[in-house]
Amino acid sequence: MSKRVVLTGGGTAGHIYPALALAERLKADGCEVWFAGTPNGIESRIVPDAGIPFAGFESSGFNRRHPTTLPKGVARIMKSTRKAKEWFREIKPDAVVAFGGYVSIPVARAAEQTGVPVVVHEQNSVMGMANKYISKKAKAVCLTYEEASKYVPEGVRCVVTGNPVRGAVTRTTRQEGRAYLGIPEDATLLVVFGGSKGARHINEAVAAMKDDLLAIDGLHVVHITGEAEFDATRELLALSADEEKRYHVMGYQDHMAETLAAADAVVSRSGATSLAEISARAIPAILVPYPYATNDHQRTNARAYAEAGAALLVDDSDLGSEAFRQAVLGIASDADERARMHEAMLSLQPEDAAAKLDEVVESCLA
Repeated sequence: MSKRVVLTGGGTAGHIYPALALAERLKADGCEVWFAGTPNGIESRIVPDAGIPFAGFESSGFNRRHPTTLPKGVARIMKSTRKAKEWFREIKPDAVVAFGGYVSIPVARAAEQTGVPVVVHEQNSVMGMANKYISKKAKAVCLTYEEASKYVPEGVRCVVTGNPVRGAVTRTTRQEGRAYLGIPEDATLLVVFGGSKGARHINEAVAAMKDDLLAIDGLHVVHITGEAEFDATRELLALSADEEKRYHVMGYQDHMAETLAAADAVVSRSGATSLAEISARAIPAILVPYPYATNDHQRTNARAYAEAGAALLVDDSDLGSEAFRQAVLGIASDADERARMHEAMLSLQPEDAAAKLDEVVESCLA
């Protein structure tokens, strides 16, 4: 009988895509895979589209500045833990792999209470609150960055695996990506995105550069705003019908494998999963760390890429500055500079993180 594995995580694509990368490996090994996420999070759409059975569990965190939110958050976790235990009695999992987000807590608690081993994967250089909590009783904790090992409890097995990248990200060809987006083969493509929820500051700064960008001969821009910022960004851009032929705006993009395969350069936040996928394609990048990330971990994530010359690191406070403008126009117009950054990015490409994580999970199966 094949082994059964539940993957859990939610909130952002940064938790979901590494889980889907692991799912590909597990299924190739003959395992059955389920996914537990929040009922209305992006995982509720992305995971079923990937052909993986999905179960939704309510969860929420709490605001430390407002202690009255704590009882409600705890009550939701307890209720969802009971529901997850009922679900486990039905599907009988052999292991749970937690990728972060509050929904991981009740699913991991249900696993602990029913004797199912839990493996944690932390994508960032600073461990998130949910993963910190789950790690205390985990069978193993897997990390993208060695720096996060200080958060792993003493006595818990700790393995640096890197951050898994879906096979589609590396398999998709440039030609397939260009065909999907409708971008000419001989065009230069700049992709702008701020993670699955978007980034208002990046949207505003790049939108203000529209005329300069479109003045670059043969340049196309794919600008992924985040769904909540789509209308505001469209209004800022005020694209004419002619400009829309080269400046493509979208609220969200489920086909990031095709989008990255088509890209010549990117402007992005520096979340761990975005970085892993950018690195896997060796795309020259301008990285703008989210300044309010826990312990400024997006800056830590990006530092090695900037130091190697594979990326330019720009502070969020410098968005809209002349330095940012020159950086974007430079990466968009200078093919020689992009080629140099591409070579530097190749030197940072990680080993097969999905295979490493798969080995750890297989070793922990009940």
